Amino acid sequence: MTRFFLCLGIVATFGIFDRPSFGGTEGTYRSGTTSRGTISGGSVPTFTLQQAILTALQRNPTLLNAEQEIKRSRGVIIQVRAQALPQVNANANFQWIDPNLTGARVFGNTSPTSGFTPSGTTAGALMEGLPSQVRDVAGPALAARSSTPSITNIQQTDVSYNISVLGTQLIFNGTTWPSIRGTFFQRDSAYFAFRNVLDQLIATVKTQFYQIVVNRELIKVQEESVNLLDSQLKDQQNRFEAGTVPRFNVLQAEVAYYNQLPLLITAQNNYRISQLTLAKTLGLDFQPRRGENPPLEVIGEMPYVPRPIALADAIELGKQRRPLLKQARANVLNQRQQLRAATGQWLPTITTTGGGEWVSSPTNSSWHDISKGWIAQVQGSLPIWDSGQIYGQVKQQRALLSEAEFTYEDDARQVELEVQTAYSNLQQNMELIKSQEKNVGLAEEALRLAKARLDAGAGVQLDVLNAQVQLLTAQSTQLQALFGYNSSLAEFDRATGAQSTYTESFDNLAPRATRSKTYDTSSGMDAVGEHKKSSTPGVLPNRRATPTSK
Repeated sequence: MTRFFLCLGIVATFGIFDRPSFGGTEGTYRSGTTSRGTISGGSVPTFTLQQAILTALQRNPTLLNAEQEIKRSRGVIIQVRAQALPQVNANANFQWIDPNLTGARVFGNTSPTSGFTPSGTTAGALMEGLPSQVRDVAGPALAARSSTPSITNIQQTDVSYNISVLGTQLIFNGTTWPSIRGTFFQRDSAYFAFRNVLDQLIATVKTQFYQIVVNRELIKVQEESVNLLDSQLKDQQNRFEAGTVPRFNVLQAEVAYYNQLPLLITAQNNYRISQLTLAKTLGLDFQPRRGENPPLEVIGEMPYVPRPIALADAIELGKQRRPLLKQARANVLNQRQQLRAATGQWLPTITTTGGGEWVSSPTNSSWHDISKGWIAQVQGSLPIWDSGQIYGQVKQQRALLSEAEFTYEDDARQVELEVQTAYSNLQQNMELIKSQEKNVGLAEEALRLAKARLDAGAGVQLDVLNAQVQLLTAQSTQLQALFGYNSSLAEFDRATGAQSTYTESFDNLAPRATRSKTYDTSSGMDAVGEHKKSSTPGVLPNRRATPTSK
C-alpha cells in the first residue's frame, strides 16, 4: 500500500522537506563526543527531531505491522466478495485399467476381481444400455442376440476419461452481502488502528528524543557540580596545609565530592540507556564495530513555547479526531453486519450451476468418439430445524455487538481522561518552569555569596555546600520541568489527535461510508453514528409514571 497518508500527515504536522537521516545510514554523520571523551570508533549517526520521526515512520516494526494489517484486510475483502461472484471450475479425470482386469470386469467373471457384477448378469446385458457408445463395434454378433450371444468380439478400451467445465453463481442468501459489508468496516478498523499506532509512535519518539536531551543536560549539571566540589576540596586541602582550617573541613569536602560522583555516573548511564532506547524505536540495528560507542546522537534543545489551551475545546477536538474512537466505531458497524449475517442463515439459499461435460466411449479411446452435452441445475435450501444452532450464533453476535458498543463508550471516556490528564500535566510543568526560572538565579547568587563569605573568613564551608546542593536541585528541577512540559505536550497532541493530519481516504479503496459522516465521533453521536437521544441525568429512560387515584 502506498504511503501517501503518511506523507500527508507528517508534512502537515512538521512542514519539512529537508534531507532526513533514514535509519542512520543516509543522513548526516559527524564525529561524536560524550562526557567520557571523543569517540574513537569513527562517526555516529546524528538525528534532529524531524529526522528521527521520519526514520521511525519508515523502520519501526510496530508501524510496519499495522500497515501489513491493512493489506491483510484487503485480502479478506477479496476473499469474502468472491462468494457472491461466479465460480468456474474445470474438472478432468483420466483412468487406465490393465487389459487383464478389463475383461474380468466387463464379461461377468465370477472371480473376486469381478465381485461388483451381479450374479447371472451377462456382458450383453451390460452393453445393451449403451447402444450409442457401442455403435457398430459389436457387428452382427450383437444384433443376432442368440441364447449364447457372441460377445467375445467386443473389446472394451483400457483408457477412459471425462472433462467438465461448470460455473456456479449465488442467486440469493442472507449471509454473503452483510459479510461483504462487514469486511469494509474491518478494513476501516485496520486503517484507523494504523493511524493510532502512527500517532503513538510520533509521541513516543518525541518523548524519547527529549529524554536524551534532558539526560545530556543533567550530565552537564552534574559535571559542573563535581568540578565545583573538586575545586572546593583542593581549596580546603590548601588551607589545611596552611593551617587556616581544621581537618574537619577537608573531610567534609571529600565526603561531598565522593557523594556527588555516583550522581554523575548515574546520569551518564541514563544518557546511554536513553540513546539505546531511541535507537530501538527508530529500528536501528546494532553495529559490532561501534563497540561501546553510542548508536546515535541527537541535535536539538528542549524548546519552551507556552500554548494557550481551552480544555473543553480540546476534549471535543480529541473526540472528533482520535483514530481510537473511529476504530471503535468501525468495530461496532462490523459487528452489526455480522449480526445480520448470522440472522440471515434463517433465509433460503439459492444457487445455480451450469456448464458442459465430455465423456469418453467405453469401447473406443479416440477423442472423436465421445459423448458431450450441457448441464443446468438450480439448487435451493432452507433450514427447517437445526436444534438451535443458528439461534445460538445470533445470540453470540448480539452479545459481541453490545460489547463493541460498550467499548466505544469506554473509549470515549478514555479520550476525555487522556486529554484532561495531559492538560493537567501541562499546567503543572508550566508552573514549575515559571517557579524555577527565578529560583535558579537565586540559587546561583546564594552560592556566589557563600563562596565570597568563605573566602573572606566570615562564612563556613557548610554554607557553600548547602548552596551548591540548592543550586543543583533547582537546575535539575528546571530541566525535569522542561522535559515534562514537552513530553506532556506530545501526549496532549496525541490525545487530541493533533499529531498529524489526514484525509479521509484509502487511496480510492475506501467504501462510501468512509467519505461520509459515518465516522463522526463527536460528543453528539452514539456508538453506531446516530445522534444521541437527550436524557436527564439520574433518570432511567423508557420509564413511565403510573398515575394513582385518591
